[in-house]
Amino acid sequence: MFHEMNVMHTSSEQFMQHVISLHNGTPVSLFLPDPAESVVPGVAWGRFEEALTPAFWAAQAWMQELAGGEAFGLGDTLAEEVAACLLGGYGAPAEVGLAAYGRVRQAMRSTAVVDVGAIEAMLTMPLNVGDRLVRYRFARQRSRQLGECLARIADIDEAALDDISLRDALTRLPGIGPKTASWVVRNRRASDEVAILDIHIVRACVHMGIFGGGATPASDYVSLESRFIGFCRAAGLRASLLDALMWRTMRSIGPSFAGLRPASNPSSTGGRSKGKTACPEEVARAGTI
Repeated sequence: MFHEMNVMHTSSEQFMQHVISLHNGTPVSLFLPDPAESVVPGVAWGRFEEALTPAFWAAQAWMQELAGGEAFGLGDTLAEEVAACLLGGYGAPAEVGLAAYGRVRQAMRSTAVVDVGAIEAMLTMPLNVGDRLVRYRFARQRSRQLGECLARIADIDEAALDDISLRDALTRLPGIGPKTASWVVRNRRASDEVAILDIHIVRACVHMGIFGGGATPASDYVSLESRFIGFCRAAGLRASLLDALMWRTMRSIGPSFAGLRPASNPSSTGGRSKGKTACPEEVARAGTI
């Protein structure tokens, strides 16, 4: 990616940020507002080369779209997607959840009915994750929840429900809260009407000032989701893509996140924010293009 700042010739001395990338060997451009301009009330765009600012996310999302966007969906049916998201939920690292789901999905595809006992047996056996064997946490609890979900999933008329109604219907299943239900809906429909507010998304939004420091999705999911989606719409971004991009980036940043100070509003004269500028190594480590 190449980048520069172009002056927008107005009497107010505003700047238009110019992001340049290569797409199929051809330079393409994205123009973003002045770093001092607000994207939503109280939150400035910031500079796109400064890690974790709104402009940074807008540039990264744009480049991800150029590269083909995001592929959603872990299963071929609603039941499979529920299994994937439930097993990959709280307490299960992504790689472990996928390994558990892969084992259960194989049984789901070969057997008409997978009962609780069979699921628990599959989750109790060690899983191959990378080059090691690991055990799945909460095997008994998740097997009971998934067994009941699979028994009741046929009661949900997926085709008759819009995205929010489908999410609400899924939350009535055992073990499925708004985050997991939103994950299912996003994966099934590439929906921009829901958000998967896990810890990585919350940290990114707190850093930008979209959420307050005490943001708690467990008790305030709908309100926080509304702020996130409102930010996406104001920035012209797809919520589904940004959610996935933030998750991957914030997860890979890991401990270095503590070294990235929250971006402050840049002054209208200097056009610079006081956030930490992302060096190429940091950007690469964050999984960006």
